[in-house]
Amino acid sequence: MFITRRQLLASTAAVVSQRLVFAGDPAGKPALPGPAADGPGIGVIGCRYQGSVIAAKAKAHGRVIAMADVDQAVRDLSAIDSKVAAQVRLTPAEIYADVAAADRHVDYRRLLDDKRIDVVLIGTPDHWHTKMLIDAVKAGKDVYCEKPLTLTIDEGKQIRKAVEASGRIVQVGSWQRSDHRFRTAVEMVRAGRIGKLEKVDVVLGKNQVGGPFTKQPVPPGLDWNLWQGQTPDVAYIPERCHFNFRWWQAYSGGDLTDWGAHHVDIARWAIGADPDRVDGQAEYPKTHDGYDVPLTYSVRYRFANGVEMTVGDSGRNGIMFTGSEGRIFVNRENLTGKPVEDLKDRPLPREAFALYDFDNRSRPERAGKIDAIVNHMGNFFDCVAARRPPIADVESGHRSVSVCHLGNISCKLGRSLTWDPVAETFISDAEADGLLARPQRPGFEVRA
Repeated sequence: MFITRRQLLASTAAVVSQRLVFAGDPAGKPALPGPAADGPGIGVIGCRYQGSVIAAKAKAHGRVIAMADVDQAVRDLSAIDSKVAAQVRLTPAEIYADVAAADRHVDYRRLLDDKRIDVVLIGTPDHWHTKMLIDAVKAGKDVYCEKPLTLTIDEGKQIRKAVEASGRIVQVGSWQRSDHRFRTAVEMVRAGRIGKLEKVDVVLGKNQVGGPFTKQPVPPGLDWNLWQGQTPDVAYIPERCHFNFRWWQAYSGGDLTDWGAHHVDIARWAIGADPDRVDGQAEYPKTHDGYDVPLTYSVRYRFANGVEMTVGDSGRNGIMFTGSEGRIFVNRENLTGKPVEDLKDRPLPREAFALYDFDNRSRPERAGKIDAIVNHMGNFFDCVAARRPPIADVESGHRSVSVCHLGNISCKLGRSLTWDPVAETFISDAEADGLLARPQRPGFEVRA
């Protein structure tokens, strides 16, 4: 369910942060932060790869002064993914130059206790996003949290409640909303450049297959209990940890939530509605102590406004929008189709059709992960300053990943399901409703 522009603006207080320096603009452009040294104190939770990528981009707006990670080899910077420096052109030592030894925490709650920290970046595995985000906004921090926002649909409801109560600003790391290819595709669809939208086809990719894997002693310096968090306490297997967590249902949802949180989010942004029916089919591995997300999957959705969407693992990664008068294909390398070619003679100015109310159009259009994050992070800090909703706010992040969760639930049950997007429950289906949340280990419960 989408809220209106008027509701969105009315629900947000227009107060200016006292910790930042701004140049006001009477014409209404978003104010930009002053020098980074005068900006907010930043803390980073989960630093092995994506947490450090977003930290590098946040440094333009503030000072990274604390970090938290359950792995000692990450905290001492020796095990931060080598791709980080190559992509952001900063070494780990440069990213965390202002983080003292006393500000390198195992337990993220110690970071949240630090009154110098105004903004928290969360780059952990999926099963920790919700609890850390809720704890952070309760501690009075604004938050940039990586996608997918949640592990379950119920968690999204808890986040919504906590963020509304706290009044904090939260940006979901769905940076494709700040990539001009994806944004242009959505603007064209919403502007009617392909006629009436009829169908959307999303291709994500194959889940990894692997196992059985060998149980091993927990490496020195890794707090395995804390890494597991709310999930069941199991023996340590290296392939459960770090990047490969996404291929285990305990911690993630495979590509349906990993890539899906990107592409399904863009599709839903263009559709402008939520689904009311989902029909998923999947084949699951039977390997003990191995990856347990689907070997194959395909999901068909019906949206409340009549649009149909398919999400699958076969074909060219990307999104195809089909309308009554044409179609558009978009992925991270391409934006193609006859309506796109027609932009040369019939441009679509950003000023003429804006998807987002609080937009800083002085930033150059950027495409590709690292460059798009520049704009995405800039939008976040604009909104922290002005106390305005960001381009990938909590409601959009929750609703988009809920579509992905619905697909996984339907695949797991092996049947079609009817969904009430207003009540956020299944229609007369107690078995499916039982999968909206998961049991949580004592001491790690998620509560708004």
